[in-house]
Amino acid sequence: MTIRVLIADDDALVRAGLAMILGGAADVTVAGEADDGAHACRVIEESAAGAEPVDVVLMDIRMPVLDGISATARIAAMSRPPKVIVLTTFDADDYVVRALAAGAHGFLLKDTAPPAIVDAVRKVHAGEPMLSPTVTARLIRQVAESAPDGRALAARKRTAALTGRERDVAIAVGHGHSNAEIAENLHMSLATVKAHIAHCFAKLEATNRVQVAITMHDAELL
Repeated sequence: MTIRVLIADDDALVRAGLAMILGGAADVTVAGEADDGAHACRVIEESAAGAEPVDVVLMDIRMPVLDGISATARIAAMSRPPKVIVLTTFDADDYVVRALAAGAHGFLLKDTAPPAIVDAVRKVHAGEPMLSPTVTARLIRQVAESAPDGRALAARKRTAALTGRERDVAIAVGHGHSNAEIAENLHMSLATVKAHIAHCFAKLEATNRVQVAITMHDAELL
């Protein structure tokens, strides 16, 4: 299967560089480019209406017309959204925190080595996390500090729908563990782990692993 990637960045040189990097991978193809968030959303919607939808978006944060955060939230609300990897120059960028909370599936520093960029696209497309435990912990802390009243109650209601094994998997996700680590620690197959994670996403109303972690934290299960 070829992974179709949309590159969204207002810098033409960045887009060209990323296209060159991705073009060297046999299983990845550049499905299009966009110079702002609104343009990216249009490309995704148009591709979804055809036979070759976008699978992964490399999304810059600071763009004109519609920034990467707003674009990510709009994409996450689509019926069959592609996975979004946000691009940044700093790993502690507050914009990245907001984008991940909005539904992005991971982030990449713009100076990431080319092979790692291709690997990140493959991993996110396969449902693997793109966040270290340290980054996940920081995201939870920042979101929790600004949490509105009633958030804990809502989280407890959602987590009550989880089965015992789904709860175990959700807690492991909250600790930043990869699918392989969860499979080993909980003595499951990778296929079973992926199935449980899909159920957790649905029951917790989450679009990515960060949102699962935040919900588990709010429910005082982390």
